Amino acid sequence: MKLFTKQKSDEDKLIEGCIAGKRDMQQLLYDQYSRKMMAVCLRYAPTTFEAEDMMQEAFVKVFTHIGNFKRDCPLEFWIRKIMVNTALKHLRSKQLLTVSHEADEVSNLASDSFSLTGYSLDELLSMVQSLAPRYRMVFNLYAIEGYNHKEIGEMLDISEGTSKSQYSRARAILQSMISRQENNYNKENVISS
Repeated sequence: MKLFTKQKSDEDKLIEGCIAGKRDMQQLLYDQYSRKMMAVCLRYAPTTFEAEDMMQEAFVKVFTHIGNFKRDCPLEFWIRKIMVNTALKHLRSKQLLTVSHEADEVSNLASDSFSLTGYSLDELLSMVQSLAPRYRMVFNLYAIEGYNHKEIGEMLDISEGTSKSQYSRARAILQSMISRQENNYNKENVISS
């Protein structure tokens, strides 16, 4: 009877190499995920410099705690969670993350849908980065990271209703930005015609 042995995946080999402290494996992990994680940090940070700081601090945590990774989700998700938590901690320490405790009532400031088609990633990132930190955090956590308002409330120490309100306001501000840009584009086309 032939015994079958499960071959280790590339991800398993990478994780085990990092646990063993192998510099080449740590570099490989960093090279594999740093671009995606920089994009995550840029969504939270007010400047590229601060995003780089957040990312470096988070990767130190990744390498320090990779032995605790339970492998119950893809490695990228685990690293992303560390990036987000590090970004939030960084912003709290700089007192950039002050979410006002507004009434739990949510007014529908933004329409249900708006299109981001036709905008480059850089343009969208610029719009999101221009939001006030409290709106940017809730927008990123809900719309991009996929947390629900209850989870966001717990992460930011606010009520679920405040999270919904902050998200609604962020959407309204983004809609206004998009509307202004479209109006400016239309005016430029009329003038150049």
